[in-house]
Order: sequence, then C-alpha cells, then structure tokens
Amino acid sequence: MALAARLPWPLQRALGGVLGGVLRLMVPLRRRAARINLRLCFPAMTEAEREALLRASFRDFGIGLFEFARAWWGSITPIRRRARIEGLEHLTALRAQGRGVLLISGHFMTLETCGRLLCDHVPLAGMYRRYRNPVMEWAVKRGRLRYAAAMFGNDEVRAALRHLKQGGLLWYAPDQDMRGKDTVFAPFFGVPAATITATHQFARLTGCAVVPFFHRREGGRYVLRIAPPLPDFPSDDATADSARVNAAIEAMVREAPSQYLWIHRRFKRRPGGARSPYRRKQGAGT
Repeated sequence: MALAARLPWPLQRALGGVLGGVLRLMVPLRRRAARINLRLCFPAMTEAEREALLRASFRDFGIGLFEFARAWWGSITPIRRRARIEGLEHLTALRAQGRGVLLISGHFMTLETCGRLLCDHVPLAGMYRRYRNPVMEWAVKRGRLRYAAAMFGNDEVRAALRHLKQGGLLWYAPDQDMRGKDTVFAPFFGVPAATITATHQFARLTGCAVVPFFHRREGGRYVLRIAPPLPDFPSDDATADSARVNAAIEAMVREAPSQYLWIHRRFKRRPGGARSPYRRKQGAGT
C-alpha cells in the first residue's frame, strides 16, 4: 500500500478500475452479497441495470483501495486542488458555540480521502472497528493519525463521549450490522435493517449535534457536503432516531450508488429471527 500510494493519481485511477474488475471475479461470496443487496434496495431496476451497477461498484471499490493507500501513506496534494467543500459554515457555527459534533456518514469508498480533506479545515477525530490482525491495526491507526485529531477504537466509547462533551468533532459511520451491539430494526431502502443505536445514545449523553456528512467522487474531483444539524435530535425514541439516520445515509447512497460498499451483508439479521437473505437454499448452486 505504501508503494501504491506513490503512483501518479491518474495511473492509480486506471489501475484501480482494472483491480476492481479482477476482484469482482475473485470474491464470489462478496459479489453474491452485493448482488443481493442491490436486488433488495433497487427492486424497480431491471436485472441488467443492477448488474451494470454491480460492475461499477467493484470498479469504484478498486479505485477506493488506491484512495485509502494515498490517504494513509501518500500525498493528497493533487486531489486537494480538485476538491470542493460545501456547508463548512455549519461546523464553524457549532464550534463557535462550543458544541460537540457527531458527523455521520456511510461506508463509501471515498471516506478515507475525504476525511483527510476535511481535516484540512477542522480537527476531526474518528471512530473505527479494531482489526484482529495487529499489522493491519497498526497500519490503519498510523495512517489515520497522520491527519485525524484522534482515533477511538470501538472499545473506547467513554473516551469518544468525553471528546464530544468537550466540543470535539467525531466522524462515525453507523450503517453496518454490528452484531452484539444495541440495535433496533429500522428501514434502509424500505428494508428492515439491524441498526446500531449509538447515534441516538451519543447525542443523548453528550448533547452533541448530529450532522450528516456526504462525500463523493465526480470524475477526478471530490465533493464534500456538510448538511445542517438534524433538528430535534435526539428524541425519546431510539428506533425513530435510527430511522432518521438511515434515511440520511440512504439519501447519500442514492446520489452515488456505485461508490457505496455493497459487499457488506447489511441485512444478515432479520426481524423475528427470519432467514438471512444471504443464506443459500439447500441444493442451490453458486
């Protein structure tokens, strides 16, 4: 990754597209999960349209791997010149009030590069899921601490809460099925999805503002958009708040569907213990 980060950006984009196509052929289980997700989330699309989106998503996945490498190990100067940030005034106003900010986003392949771009303007910390592999854990944390104000593992919730109470900014992506955590079923693309209630809990315990943060790649350019804080958040209803968060992330996905991480099994847990859509039927082929 350190070597790949030093390649010219146009070459990285070209190689990333090829790499994504190769990965699509090499990871059949992830390809199957992405195909199921797209069928659940875009039922109105034809099968041919979903297959085209599947191919595009793997192409963007391959480009995203080079973006991760560049954000952690390389220079983003070529990218910085082609970036546009919208809504930065919302963060400026909240910081002037001394209020903590929880920036919520989804797992888009642009998250690492755009997180680093945003750190040019505000001292942003992040939460992440620790890696079991110690080498990967070292690489991820070292890479992100090149630009982030702090990084909190998923076992450092108290430290993250303290950061928000002190008026800090924290990036968080609550759009994955985190088994073993406090979750509710809330709609995502009209499908009940096990959704972590941490956004509701963070806001309730710290009084922080919850601010949607979207980022996408447009050709060779990057667009970062910071929305106004979610009004009247949190409420007394964790399920309703989680549905609002899912709706915000869904709107982000609809703007750049190929850049979303579709290979995650987002709907693996079903209400009432119903059968997972990712489980193969007995006797089914690959």
